[in-house]
Amino acid sequence: MKHKIIIVITVLLYSLCNYCQAQSINWKTLKDEDRHIVNLNLGIDYGIIYGIGYGYHLKTKLPVVLNAEFSIPSGNKLLDDYKTKVGVHAKLLEMNNFAVSVNVNGVLRRYENTLVRHLNLGSTANIMIGYYGPKWYVNGEFGFDKAIATHFKHKDAYKSNFPEVKDGWYEPTGGNVQYGMQVGYSFSKSDIFLKGGKTSAEDFKTSPTIPIYVQLGYNLKLK
Repeated sequence: MKHKIIIVITVLLYSLCNYCQAQSINWKTLKDEDRHIVNLNLGIDYGIIYGIGYGYHLKTKLPVVLNAEFSIPSGNKLLDDYKTKVGVHAKLLEMNNFAVSVNVNGVLRRYENTLVRHLNLGSTANIMIGYYGPKWYVNGEFGFDKAIATHFKHKDAYKSNFPEVKDGWYEPTGGNVQYGMQVGYSFSKSDIFLKGGKTSAEDFKTSPTIPIYVQLGYNLKLK
């Protein structure tokens, strides 16, 4: 029974965080002097998801952006549930206006309800292939979201029904695969982008509670 409950809560955690996708960058309009990228975004899941991000463009021959993101769902308690990501986004290959990039992140997720509070450590990896022009860009993205370990802190309401339950770290199994598209419009030092797609379990046979993701975002590039 306890094992089944852990699986259910892990599925809910994944469903909560489906909306968090790879950073969206128009590589064609990212200039050498652009050092800072500020991002605001919102996604649609159970409700509205708010996110903010920051990227630092390194002075390297290979275009690399270090990125950090923080997102929360709308609700009464601000920090009951949240997700943070820290990682790197790099353009690996460019041919004319077409480019291939990868985004790899470490992830910390928090989820709390009336029965349990848990923290999840995980990782994400995304690859984007697409067209990048001076005014607009479009690409396809494929990603994998893996939960590595989750710490469970059970509430008294749960322990009253299951007194034998133990708090601590558990290792979940499996992960989520995400695949979809991004389209963006660039002007001045700004990008507006829309992304959407589908989420499924890594076996491609089952889907989480919310099997799709949609996100609208804005980037501002600064020197």
